[in-house]
Amino acid sequence: MHRLFCLIVSVCVPIAAAQNSFRSAQPTGTIIGTVTDVNDGTVPGATVALESPSLTAPECVKTGDDGFFKLSHLNPEVPYHVTVSAKGFADWSSPEITLKPGQYMDLTGIRLRIAVAVTVVNAVSPEEIATEQVKEAEKQRILGFIPNFYVVYDHNPAPLTPKLKFRLAYKTSLDPVTFAGSAFIAGIDQAAGTPDYGQGAKGYGQRLGANYANGLTDIFIGGAILPSLLHQDPRYFYQGTGTKKSRSLHALSTPFICRGDNGRLQPNFSSLGGYVASGAISNAYYPASNRGAGQVFSTTFVDIAADMANGFIQEFVLHKFTRHAPQ
Repeated sequence: MHRLFCLIVSVCVPIAAAQNSFRSAQPTGTIIGTVTDVNDGTVPGATVALESPSLTAPECVKTGDDGFFKLSHLNPEVPYHVTVSAKGFADWSSPEITLKPGQYMDLTGIRLRIAVAVTVVNAVSPEEIATEQVKEAEKQRILGFIPNFYVVYDHNPAPLTPKLKFRLAYKTSLDPVTFAGSAFIAGIDQAAGTPDYGQGAKGYGQRLGANYANGLTDIFIGGAILPSLLHQDPRYFYQGTGTKKSRSLHALSTPFICRGDNGRLQPNFSSLGGYVASGAISNAYYPASNRGAGQVFSTTFVDIAADMANGFIQEFVLHKFTRHAPQ
């Protein structure tokens, strides 16, 4: 058996060597071609790749300004494939090519078609859209520092989730300007001697706490809790177009008419309920002389009037002075 193997090797090795020597002695071939588009215009700078089982990696050349390319020193009787690619075009591939010794082949019919654009559409939920819109709204500040988060300038806003309603309330109530506003109003109340807390630092501190508590209960009850339960939107929707009369009616109706989470107009039970609830809760910390139904209703009427005034100013004035508001 060993002698048979040695005999086969002694015969086959010289034959294989002779074949390789014969193949290397054969004249090499050449492939040329011109790359064009479907309108017969030349395509300069296209990549022409030559692939073959005999190659460890594709051999690449670039087409010239006239779209011409040349692949030289190709072994005969070896299968090749030519692939052409260019930016903005679909790839082109040749059928299998096997050259004869010394053959000079003109590879015709290389016409590149425009690449088909593939558009990928990612589905975005209304909650994600609303979250991004709230993030933009949280950048809105009058004169660059007064928060104006509850105004919507987009005519196609996504409905707020309960989480986003509480987020706006939380963001507004903890803003430093909210504290500053409460301190300012407390100073006015201190000068007017109302409510009946007395004067001095203690009286001012009590007025400051009462003013901040009034705003806090109003924001959270009328701007987050009730809107979440009743599926209503607590924001002001800037109209910006139409006659002055229609815009004025839109602004002044803010305390009474709101937009539901379904996009339809409906009675603004959230805001009205927030005003009444805030006034009722204030009886817990106002002096006894200032408590009662009269305090609740007077606070409610003041809040309604303030909301109407705010809507009117938002519609006709504050948009111009609100930083980051869409123009």
